[in-house]
Parts: sequence; C-alpha cells; structure tokens
Amino acid sequence: MSTTRNRLITIALITGFVGLLIWSTIKAQSVECRVCVNFNGRENCAVASGATAEEAASTAQTTACGPVTGGMNDAIACGRIAPSSQTCQAK
Repeated sequence: MSTTRNRLITIALITGFVGLLIWSTIKAQSVECRVCVNFNGRENCAVASGATAEEAASTAQTTACGPVTGGMNDAIACGRIAPSSQTCQAK
C-alpha cells in the first residue's frame, strides 16, 4: 500500500471514531433541567442535561451550589437541600 492511501485510511478511521464519540455523547443527554438553590441567603441557578430527569437535576443542583458555598461541608449541605425551583424538559 502507498503512504498516501495509509494516511487517508487513518484519517477516515479517526474521523469516524470522533464522530461516534460525539454522537453517543449527545444521544445520552435527553433531558435538560434548570435548578435554582437558595443557600445561606444566596441564590444561584444552573442548567444541566442528562439521560434522566433525576440525573440532570442532580448535576444542575451541584453546579448551582458551587458559587454559593464556601467549602466542602457547605457544598454537601447545599446538595442535600430542596431546590427553590426546578424545571425539566425533554430535549
């Protein structure tokens, strides 16, 4: 085989693999949730997506808690409180 043909085959395989990774990642994100938390008088909202509403809401709450907490103990406590608002929708 020629070097040019080997390069083209390699590029085609890499492109196919990257396409498969992107497709499988996007397909798994079927629900999107917006969650707002109020922790120690501070409020923040975040949006996340996931395979299920529970997974998306949990990820959004963790993300929303980040800016309003001041350490690991606060982050854990914030993750355990009920969100002040939560909306989820299928993508």
